[in-house]
Amino acid sequence: MPKIHVMTDSLASQVAAGEVVERPASVAKELIENSIDSGARRIDLEVEKGGVSLIKVTDDGCGMSQDDALLAIERHATSKLFKASDLDSLSTYGFRGEALPSVASVSRFRLSTCEKEALAGTEIIVEGGELLNVSECGAATGTQIEVRDLFYNIPARRKFLKTQATEFGHIEEVVRLAAIVQPGIAFTLHHDSREVHRLAGSTQQINRISDLVGVDVIDHLIEFKGCSNHSDLAVYGWVSEPGFSRRNRKMQYFFLNGRPIDTSAISSALKDAYTGFVDRGAFPSAFIFINADPADVDVNVHPAKREVRFRNHRHVQELVAEAVQKAITSRFSVNLPDVKPSKKNLISTEQFSTGLPDSPARILAHKNNIDSEACSLDKEQIIELDWSGPQSVEPILDVDIPSENDPSQRVIGLLDQRYIIVEGADGLVLLHKRAAHERILYEEWMRVVHDQGCPSQSLLAPVTVELSAKECEIVLSNTEILSKMGLRIELFGGTTIKVDSLPASCGDVDPVVFLNSVVSALSESGLASAKRLSESDIVAIVSSRASRYNESTGIHELNALVRRLKACDMPYCDTRGRPTMVQFSFRELERRFNATPAN
Repeated sequence: MPKIHVMTDSLASQVAAGEVVERPASVAKELIENSIDSGARRIDLEVEKGGVSLIKVTDDGCGMSQDDALLAIERHATSKLFKASDLDSLSTYGFRGEALPSVASVSRFRLSTCEKEALAGTEIIVEGGELLNVSECGAATGTQIEVRDLFYNIPARRKFLKTQATEFGHIEEVVRLAAIVQPGIAFTLHHDSREVHRLAGSTQQINRISDLVGVDVIDHLIEFKGCSNHSDLAVYGWVSEPGFSRRNRKMQYFFLNGRPIDTSAISSALKDAYTGFVDRGAFPSAFIFINADPADVDVNVHPAKREVRFRNHRHVQELVAEAVQKAITSRFSVNLPDVKPSKKNLISTEQFSTGLPDSPARILAHKNNIDSEACSLDKEQIIELDWSGPQSVEPILDVDIPSENDPSQRVIGLLDQRYIIVEGADGLVLLHKRAAHERILYEEWMRVVHDQGCPSQSLLAPVTVELSAKECEIVLSNTEILSKMGLRIELFGGTTIKVDSLPASCGDVDPVVFLNSVVSALSESGLASAKRLSESDIVAIVSSRASRYNESTGIHELNALVRRLKACDMPYCDTRGRPTMVQFSFRELERRFNATPAN
């Protein structure tokens, strides 16, 4: 008797279903994509008990004839592919011809469909892969598919499903993805007779995104666009402001030619674009759409079709990173004059911000819920500054400053030793000294660390610090880049390390306190990820720990700090996306005092 035999069609379909139908959300995804391919303008989804009891999808697409409906439940039957070369020009969601037969093989399956102007529709009933009935029926134009008792004949698979709430959460995410990329289609979603979504069709993608994530998120999104000069590649979408981040990637959505995808190339591009703008462990929100020549991508990698391969993934990654970073910097950039030590080159509110309602500093102030302590002038004492004294130029903290006789543009004092008060023709600007110093250190160090490294200051006497075994391994894994930063460390014995120099910009900080703060920051993400920290990650960590309030209140030093901040590529936020400055226009001050210019 031969050992090898051909599987029955039913068994083969159940085996194939293992890849295509992982959970109820997989069924919802395949049925929704078929509805989209049919030209539907409305798709209704009903779910019961997390999709295990029922998943019903109804659309108003083109419908099918009886012959086509019967072929649709046969394995490898498709209307999308006719020859191998068609794989290079795919414009539809489905093409493998596996979804419906796989679903029908592991459920109690019912399909009813009707073509436009047909006298009658067709109803097909399949149970566990076995065709039970084919008949005519009355039906509206389009298709309705019911999938009941999913995995009833494969109890092992059903046993590994999660709770109903978890499984429905995955289904809701499928609907969310389809709705975002297809804003012109109206969607409804019901779970156990409860309406979860009712989304009207829209011509604007951002309107659909707003319906799903809320206006609170939309208010913090920045639009971007980019295209390649060498191919048909184009990217566009929306990303969040630097100060508006999350602790996970759940608000990051990527689409390729209208298809939701998961790809490390885009995730890496997004990370590169936000380097120095968000804290480590924080993630921006993103809705990124990529249009590419189908011949330059391979979507036939996995039956779920979420994994794709780009012919030139590096080019895609660079284009996305460049477009996103350009949008971020342009959103918070204003026309600042060249930074030169000149008595005419004066720090003013106008130079920091246009003074218009949507100026970058004002946006940061209102959209990041600035600490009320920074906005309450009546609770703090303003320190008047002495404008006299010798002046010098950078890189020392002394620069030429304007004459005190120019009342329209000047630094006028300090608030609580933490905020520099700058008066301008349109109002005043508060600069957060420590945040500004952090941004300055980060950008200045990033410019030199690749080449000669940062200057260091030797300690009069080396200090030793006892660390845990985990902390010691983290530090030793990053000694090369820490040394470039001017923090020279070596193993002293056991888990004790010796420090003989600090970054020159650290001033007179306590070396033990400073080192412990750096080690703590490195340890926050755990040992494995700390070993993989990039150069920019290390620079951001050290600059955040080295930044300080600069106890000196000399006017020349404050002007120098402001001037150095102006020279930064992104002066409006620190490395964690928090604002460095807040603007208060005269208009806003008058409103708060219920006054008018005449009063």
